[in-house]
Amino acid sequence: MSVKDKVIAIIAEQAVLEPSDVTEDSSLEDLGIDSMGLVESIFAIEEAFDISVPFNANDPSESDFDISSVSAIIAAVEKLVAEQA
Repeated sequence: MSVKDKVIAIIAEQAVLEPSDVTEDSSLEDLGIDSMGLVESIFAIEEAFDISVPFNANDPSESDFDISSVSAIIAAVEKLVAEQA
């Protein structure tokens, strides 16, 4: 499974949607994911890829991890995975 597919699957699970319902243009807000769901998604991504996501749940706007859209999250995870390799 590619990084993209795995990230979409994690986000879909948090949103209680089918992966086919999650588009790269979607924002987490569009998908109905609240701040708690966001934190759970981050934890699931960290566990799935064995990476550490630079995300501050107390101040998301100050984080280096772009959560503006599904495609931004995929790109950020791909970058973190590549840096770890």
